[in-house]
Amino acid sequence: MTVRAKFKVTNVNDLGEGLKSISMMPVYGGSPENDQFFKYTPSGQITIGTINAAAAEQFNLNQEFYVDFTPASVPAPVAAPTEVI
Repeated sequence: MTVRAKFKVTNVNDLGEGLKSISMMPVYGGSPENDQFFKYTPSGQITIGTINAAAAEQFNLNQEFYVDFTPASVPAPVAAPTEVI
């Protein structure tokens, strides 16, 4: 099952040394679609950090994004090492 939300970029912060922080909040108006998303996701926050300049350039202030939450598969456990060096 996937849950879809719609978020808006509220802050793009240059933290120096190539690190950017991008903050997003749920949309709350401006279109009938945003009103519908707000009805089910009235609050929240997503903050991501990246040192990937090409990725950071994709996030512009006030830009809106769909965010899909899809369960990830649980990876198989990693076997303990048989020999310690």
